[in-house]
This record gives sequence, C-alpha cells and structure tokens, in this order.
Amino acid sequence: MSQQEFAFSGVYAAALTPQTDNGTPDVGLMASHCRWLLDNGCDGLAILGTTGEANSFSVDEKIALLDGLAEAGIPGDTLMPGTGACAIPDAVALTRAALKNGAPGVLMLPPFYYKNPSDDGLFAAYSEIIQQVGDADLKICLYHFPQMSTVPISYALIERLLKEYPDTVAGMKDSSGDADNMIGAAKAFPGFAVFAGSDELMLPLIEAGGAGCITACANVGSKLAGEVYQGWKNGDDVQATHETLTAVRNAIVKFPLSTALKTLMARHSGTDGWLNIRPPLMRMNDADRDALFDAFDAIGFSIPPVS
Repeated sequence: MSQQEFAFSGVYAAALTPQTDNGTPDVGLMASHCRWLLDNGCDGLAILGTTGEANSFSVDEKIALLDGLAEAGIPGDTLMPGTGACAIPDAVALTRAALKNGAPGVLMLPPFYYKNPSDDGLFAAYSEIIQQVGDADLKICLYHFPQMSTVPISYALIERLLKEYPDTVAGMKDSSGDADNMIGAAKAFPGFAVFAGSDELMLPLIEAGGAGCITACANVGSKLAGEVYQGWKNGDDVQATHETLTAVRNAIVKFPLSTALKTLMARHSGTDGWLNIRPPLMRMNDADRDALFDAFDAIGFSIPPVS
C-alpha cells in the first residue's frame, strides 16, 4: 500500500492546548506551538483531542479556538480537529466550524456517555452527523480509544461505514495500544488510513500498511517521529531513531500526559503559561516534576529550540 493512496498520512501531533492564567485557551501561544510543530517534523496537527483537553472546553470555546488559529495564519489544511461529542448537534457544529476554517478532515470520537451501545446505534450517530454536516468534502478519521471512551470502534462498524460512506470515512486513530487491532485494520481495509496513537507502534504499523501516527508525545518528540516516518519512506534504517522515540514516550507516560507534556514545554520554552491546565487535570507536584525531568534528560534527546 503506497502512502500516497491515503487521504491522510504521516506524523500528526495530538496538540496541547495552552491556556491563559484564567483558564481560557491561549490562541497566540497555541498558534506559535502549531508553527513550531509543523517546522519540526509534523505533517499535521490533531488539535482539540484528548491531549488537548478537548472535553474540558465548551463548543463555543472550541469554535473560537479554530477561528483564532485561522486568523493567526495556521494553514487549515494541516488541521485534523477533534469534533466528536456526546450530543450530535455539538459534533455537527464543531465539524462545520472545522471545515469552514479549511480543515480537510476531522477526528471523531463516538458518542461516549452511554455505555455498550450497539453498532447499529453508533452507525446511526455517525450517519446522522455526516448527513447533517452535508458537505461532500468532509473526511472523518474515527477515534478508537476504548480505555478512555469505553466505546470501541469495531471492524464490523468500520466495514459498514465504509460501505455507506466510502468518500467520507477516511481512517482511524487507534489509541488502544493493541498492535494487532491496528495492524489488522490496516490489512482488512485497504486505503483506510490507520494511525497509531502510541509512538512505539508507529513503525510496526506503517511497515504493515498503516498511515502514520497521531500522538501526544509528538508535542516534544515530533522531530524524532518525523525522522522515523520520512526515513522509513526513504528506505533507511530507522530502528535506532524509533527506539529513542519510544524512550521519550516511556519517560512521559508514567505521568498524566497533558500535564507532563505541558511541564516539559514550560521548561523548554521558558514560558510558565504552559503550566496552566483546566481541572480536573492538575499541575505536577515537585517530586513528579523532578522525576519526569530526570527520566527525560537521561535519554539524551534535545527538543528543537523554540524561536
């Protein structure tokens, strides 16, 4: 499977959402972060996802952030905003806002409040959103994250959605950590862009026909992830780089991801505003912060400078 056959491929950062001291999204700092990520290994930006604390923000806040990034000059065609919501009207409004601001596609969680929904129910929800958005240009990457949403995306559901909406349902981010599930999906559905949600699984996935990765740790490790992806495309031996990328992830995932990544960005950039985070997430305590820094520094990887 050639990478060029996918609607989306490469390295996408599950981008952090910096906040002001009063807890609102800091559009200026986020725009700077987006530019830096695109300059340092990222092919795209999965904003307003789990790492970006999306479910801690209102629909109005999310739309304002999308509008603000567009006004700041962030290319819309680099964005894959998270637009999944429990309420179908919220998902529709967010998806329309994403498309209005130039995003070629969105990352969409299933409705996640009611547990153990049937595939019939999930198909109906996705179908209703697609029909209400009513835009032939819409491309959706499904978001399979059963540990967090408790609502998995089954192969049967993927098959049904692809049959009904072959030009709309374009791929899936698999954050389950189950290599067999994501590799199986890549093999079962040719042309369906399967992204690893964990850095250490990107290389085995793309070797098996996957599309790339959408990961939290790309916020600091995008240079490494980009080198793995581009090196693999060029036929280079990227195993050592992939091992370093995996070490970066292993150092960070011992702690809550958004908090740890914001703490690393605050130290790296010298901008304390990165430490702001919306409850129920909290700042790191001193002991955890020191342990994070020690583990990260021991890897020997240098994050590219922030201009």
